[in-house]
Amino acid sequence: MECGITLAMSEIISSNETNYKKRKIASSISELADSIPVIVVTGARQVGKSTMLRNEFADYDYITLDDYAVLEQAKIDPQSLWMGRDKVIIDEAQRLPQLFPAIKLAVDSSDRRRKFILSGSANLYLMEKVTESLAGRAVYVDILPMTYGEMQGNSDAANFRSLWSANAELKPLAAPPVPLPELLLRGFMPPVMAIELARGVLAWLDGYVKTYLERDLRELSQVESLIDFRRLMQCIALRTGNILNQADVAKDCALSHPTAHRYIKLLEVSNIISRVPAYYASRNKRLVKSPKVFFLDPALAIFLSGYHDTESLAKSRELGGYFETMVYLHLKALCETMTPKAQIYYWRTSTKREVDFVIENGRRVLPVEVKMAARPTIADAANLLAFMEDHPHAEQGLIVHGGDEVFRLHSKVVAVPWWWLEG
Repeated sequence: MECGITLAMSEIISSNETNYKKRKIASSISELADSIPVIVVTGARQVGKSTMLRNEFADYDYITLDDYAVLEQAKIDPQSLWMGRDKVIIDEAQRLPQLFPAIKLAVDSSDRRRKFILSGSANLYLMEKVTESLAGRAVYVDILPMTYGEMQGNSDAANFRSLWSANAELKPLAAPPVPLPELLLRGFMPPVMAIELARGVLAWLDGYVKTYLERDLRELSQVESLIDFRRLMQCIALRTGNILNQADVAKDCALSHPTAHRYIKLLEVSNIISRVPAYYASRNKRLVKSPKVFFLDPALAIFLSGYHDTESLAKSRELGGYFETMVYLHLKALCETMTPKAQIYYWRTSTKREVDFVIENGRRVLPVEVKMAARPTIADAANLLAFMEDHPHAEQGLIVHGGDEVFRLHSKVVAVPWWWLEG
């Protein structure tokens, strides 16, 4: 790979700072900030957290702990960071967990007039010290890689909202001009938008993995062997969209079970992967079965799996999993905008009937099947119909497919292209 491509990465990032595209989640954060004293915004490095916060919350003072001088000041006298300031953004907050008790005191002593937005590339919700310090004072919001709609300048979600009603009006939309395999290879990280050449995207992904391994990971935890950790990343990448069997992962990577478990947890804390738990009508049973696992950006999973061109990707046996990963990214981003935030599960019976996703918002449930085929058939709706028979409160089922048409497969099943969800 050419050095010039790698060296241009900083310019790509700067370009995205000046060409801001509104994120769906921005409105939700703004509404929460009116009544909640602390908003915790987390997401993987380079998903656009800082860009979004600077553009959407210009009335807040911006502080980053990536600045070594600020970090040292925060260690000695954290209160000095917000003296005389009522609204403060503290970026890369995970670098100093001992900051959070001081923020708790600041919020309590000001009768909650002082507002904080904390952001970081680690999932602070999964960091025990953070959740203990800010219990009852903070809400947590995830920022994901950009969705296709956001890349096109569309921050609406009207089509997705309409699907919760059995009488949804299905409006056709124009299909994306970029072929699906090319979209999967490029992925949805904001800096990639500015890269035209496929080899430039590969160089960016390679640099991203190296930065994660050499910087972010070491800040979160001591890893005995980066080679072993990267091998585990590759192993999980090949399993994206599948049920996670940690014993099999440990065996395939020649790691002990405790080490594999810890490394997988690190991938989750650093927002590289996400787990989707099993769905049960009884909430007490939802922790019983193994979760499904997804990379949050399909291109990163594809890159780590060793597929670097559309031809090899199209022939890969994991292609369906990569497509399902892309659909998961878009569904998760849409669920983050709902109030209350919708939760995503998967459903599988002892007879191996399975529904890829079950989205739950309060008492409302939307089962979703993912089919990469351009034209799904009524046979593809069998598991959705079985789920709805077992769960009558689900008014309608959804098939998300890789084609261009919007149509009804059944009186209770709608089939839509993946990109239609954000119309």
